[in-house]
Amino acid sequence: MLSLIWANLFRKRTRTLLTLLSLSVAFLLFMLLRAVAGAFSGGVTVAGADRLVVYPRYSIIDILPISQASRILSVEGVEAVTHQTWFGGFYQEPQNFFAKFPVEPSAYFEMFRELLIAPDQLDAFVRIRRGAVVSQSLADRYEWRVGDIIPIQADIFPMLDGTRLWEFELVGTFTVEDGDQPQMLFSREYFDESVAPHGRDRIGWWTVRLSNLDQAAEIATAIDTLFENSMDPTRTATENEFGRQFANQLGDMGFITTVIMSAVFFTIVLLTANTMTQALRERIPELAAMKTLGFSDARVSLLVLGEAVLLCVVGSALGIGAAYALLSIVGPTLESFIGVFEYSRQTLTLAVGMSLLIGLAIGSFPALRASRLGITDALREC
Repeated sequence: MLSLIWANLFRKRTRTLLTLLSLSVAFLLFMLLRAVAGAFSGGVTVAGADRLVVYPRYSIIDILPISQASRILSVEGVEAVTHQTWFGGFYQEPQNFFAKFPVEPSAYFEMFRELLIAPDQLDAFVRIRRGAVVSQSLADRYEWRVGDIIPIQADIFPMLDGTRLWEFELVGTFTVEDGDQPQMLFSREYFDESVAPHGRDRIGWWTVRLSNLDQAAEIATAIDTLFENSMDPTRTATENEFGRQFANQLGDMGFITTVIMSAVFFTIVLLTANTMTQALRERIPELAAMKTLGFSDARVSLLVLGEAVLLCVVGSALGIGAAYALLSIVGPTLESFIGVFEYSRQTLTLAVGMSLLIGLAIGSFPALRASRLGITDALREC
């Protein structure tokens, strides 16, 4: 039976291959989007975290006063604190976009010890007023060399004189121990001297290093309590949760991924159902001949239904396989931004179940029609 179903499936090889391609792309998207949705909806936990991020409670696009640093350092268990601010802007063309932050050079690299930079370049970053350092991958992308002047067109923070063209001198590059973080860092002191008044002495968020990992939850609560009744209340969470909140400014990612998946599978069901219906019409004389040779109505019906199920199972297997192949490529990049990116057992089970369900759904009507097919009427169509 299986060999007969397989042979029937590839009677029209081009049509079958195109349908399999459509199904595999649909299940590839399903796996990827489920993983993204799972990363965005992951629970918030601070237990065992060695670094916490303190950011505005109501919206991540708000800014905090730089004077909060001393109060955060006063919390027992806080070992160090530094800050970042989303600068925005682009290099030469709007499509040349990457993360840019004004930072305190020494404090920043002391906080993020996974960022590796040569001591002499870090010293130059501290000394040179408008110096900047970039990740090695970013320098390679734009073929920058130490000493180059990098113009950045600002979109959030104009300069004091109203112009929006900032210029930085590249004084070094850094790498990341695990993964890659394309970004550019420049001096907070230069930023405060040059920016328009609305951006001065304000920061985007704080990064806090703890002396005792077991007290992460208590320290997070203590920091937020400090500013609970102030003009600038805060929320403290892990770096992964902060990344999810930052990306969620684009919208409800869970809802967006659900809508995309629904639209994709609705289209795929229609496409595959049309393929199966057309295949049945072409094979009516053949099915009548099979019944003449002794195939029962149930067996003919099972052949048609099995063909639909096998088509969906093979297509889903190709898509799931491609999704796992891509995991090693896109996983590390996405994890640095939204948190743990992986395919859960539940997602895999759901994908396999959906392939079987879709196969049964699109094959039921052709199978029912095949079982009711009359030999005389069918042969008359030959």
